[in-house]
Amino acid sequence: MFKTIKNALNTPDVRKRILYTLLLIVVFRLGCYITVPGVNSIALNNAMQNTNGIAGLIDMISGGAFSRFSVFAMSISPYITASIVIQLLGMIIPSLEKLTKEGGEEGRKKINKYTKILTIILALVEGIGIYLSYKSSGIFVDNSFLTGLLVVTGLVTGTSILMWLGEQITNKGIGNGISLLIFIGIISRLPSGVTMLWKLMVTDAGFSTTGLLLALGIVIGAIILVAGVVFVQQAERRVPVQYSKKVVGRKMVGAQSTHIPLKLAMAGVMPVIFASSFMTFPAMIIQIFVQDIANQTGFLAALYKFSIATSTSNVGIGYSIGNAIVYLLLILGFTFFYTYATFNPAEVSNNIKKNGGFIPGIRAGKPTTEYLSSIISKLTWFGGLFLALIAIIPMLLRFTNLNIAFGGTSILIIVGVALETVQQLESLLAMRHYKGFLE
Repeated sequence: MFKTIKNALNTPDVRKRILYTLLLIVVFRLGCYITVPGVNSIALNNAMQNTNGIAGLIDMISGGAFSRFSVFAMSISPYITASIVIQLLGMIIPSLEKLTKEGGEEGRKKINKYTKILTIILALVEGIGIYLSYKSSGIFVDNSFLTGLLVVTGLVTGTSILMWLGEQITNKGIGNGISLLIFIGIISRLPSGVTMLWKLMVTDAGFSTTGLLLALGIVIGAIILVAGVVFVQQAERRVPVQYSKKVVGRKMVGAQSTHIPLKLAMAGVMPVIFASSFMTFPAMIIQIFVQDIANQTGFLAALYKFSIATSTSNVGIGYSIGNAIVYLLLILGFTFFYTYATFNPAEVSNNIKKNGGFIPGIRAGKPTTEYLSSIISKLTWFGGLFLALIAIIPMLLRFTNLNIAFGGTSILIIVGVALETVQQLESLLAMRHYKGFLE
């Protein structure tokens, strides 16, 4: 990885892309400190001392922008939601599915346009919801219509700017713009994690040996967790495929052997993001219409506490255990859904048969489809359980006195984006016929 980065910096064109990306990242981090117009900074500091629940989840993704109520407070989450909605609609609406699969470059542009429009709509709804939720907290200069308009406009504009920054990084930078912005937002919490470890070792009473051992345990556990995520993300099952001899034009093409790479975690981090969005959606809707819902009782209050248990432990162990079980089931369900949505065993089997290929020991046609389905099912069970385990373990650690800076979703995103960025740099080098990273 480090050799790839070194070679990229030594290549003028790739170096320009990296510097351009770093410039836009600096713009993103500066924007995280620009407060939305109409906000009382003193009252904001008092109100945002402890961000839990939905606020804490948004603050984590935005790199602390939400706790400062900056123009980037909503982060890029409306765009992520819009992308998920467009993907799901593309699976059930024939015209949109055709546009996605057969539209080519023009189809991709139209899909991108629809995603941007939906992003603005969702950002507007979320901005209004955030304003209404904090309207009675006293963090705004006043509760007039003009102040509300300024706050909502500032939040929607910030999300639009982030969407533009992500697009520029993808097209003119090193790629994966949206993922990279989320990555930077999450790792910006690294200093707070280091501070937490330091406070464990050095307390008001002096140096703590117990704190040192606990800090070492956390560091070793984090290293093992990251290593496990890297292993699963990179591991793959290779299904061999043999192609027989065939005539191409006037030439006889010899038999070829290849393989179908099937990853253990084919769905990546998407099932966790889907499940998190699904679990927190009720709380986001409830707190828009019901003020101070956290201190109330009744069905809506119970549903709210159950919904936010994914991101906080202040709601009771009963809500957290129930939430963890539902969260696990949702991750498994979305893993199967997303995997079979992106990999169709019947389609792959037909393509192999049309090209004169076969899997050794397996007859072409339906037996091949059943064989691939069996493999995908086993891999998906493993991948789903692994994702659920990574996502739930940090939730359970919240019942200790440890203030864990990174959750399971955060670790999955960090590792996944880091691996994708390195692969993107290698692709940029390969396109310029640079062979240094292959030596």
